[in-house]
Amino acid sequence: MKKLLKLAAVAATALSTSTAAIAADWTPPGPIKMIIAFAAGGGADTQARLIAEELEATHGWKIIPEQVTGKGGLNAVNALKDGAADGTVIGMIVTETLGYNMASAKAGKPTDVTAITTTAGTQMAIVALASKGWKTFGDVIEAAKAGEDIRFGVMTGMLGDLAYITGKENGVDFNIISVKGGKAVMNGLNAGDMDIGFGAGIQAKAVAAGDMVELASARSEPLKNSPDAPMLSEFGVDYVNETAFLFAGPPNMDPAARDAIAAAIAKVVNTEGGKANAFITKGFGGPVVISGDALDAALQQDFDSSGALIAAAAE
Repeated sequence: MKKLLKLAAVAATALSTSTAAIAADWTPPGPIKMIIAFAAGGGADTQARLIAEELEATHGWKIIPEQVTGKGGLNAVNALKDGAADGTVIGMIVTETLGYNMASAKAGKPTDVTAITTTAGTQMAIVALASKGWKTFGDVIEAAKAGEDIRFGVMTGMLGDLAYITGKENGVDFNIISVKGGKAVMNGLNAGDMDIGFGAGIQAKAVAAGDMVELASARSEPLKNSPDAPMLSEFGVDYVNETAFLFAGPPNMDPAARDAIAAAIAKVVNTEGGKANAFITKGFGGPVVISGDALDAALQQDFDSSGALIAAAAE
């Protein structure tokens, strides 16, 4: 049986029963502090701030963004743990924070926070400059087996393990280079310091322009920009990466606040013509909204599967 590190996606317009509450029926007892686990100015930070802007415009809620970065989102999780559970403290992290990052650091479990809703997935792909001449990941494997040193850029520990497992399954030893953030991977590729690297969507513009090629999908489904690119499963890899952006709150968060905030965020990201929807569609392939019991179950499965990946990479 395949062990998939996967957050199952649902239709962007679908909401679970726990988000059926109308946001207008709930009013925060004060300003909402929005903790953002990403550096200022990046794509994730921009997404969070656009969502905050539209929540303020739609509901009149006062939202105060605050950067709490570091440790793959675990610093933001620690900040959330101490927050008020009345809906006045929320944070944007990624599902990988509550999966691989928690499991590898042995730093708790997904239920240490209250998962509210996801907003968008990622178009995780193995990317290279078009000038390399490679058309698919199979070409990279052939080059590596012929003796070429393939420098593989990754931006998270989970992707480092995935790169290692991918090489191991294909009888090659990649030179894995860990950097901070997807932009650093793109910079490394453009500078010639890396040969291939993982891109979570930041590569879209370069792919559309013909400057980069998506060699393989690291998801369980085809890439939107390169639907003919092979899956990693075609190369014997039993793991995928379907990291999604996630809003969470403190543990034991008021259910009414959770449901109302989930419904409000879901409406913002799904509303065509809105700034957040346009940004998510362009940069991340469109909204992915999962909440309630379905989200809790997916996060626990992701945490469990992460442990399997960590063990496999350690063998």
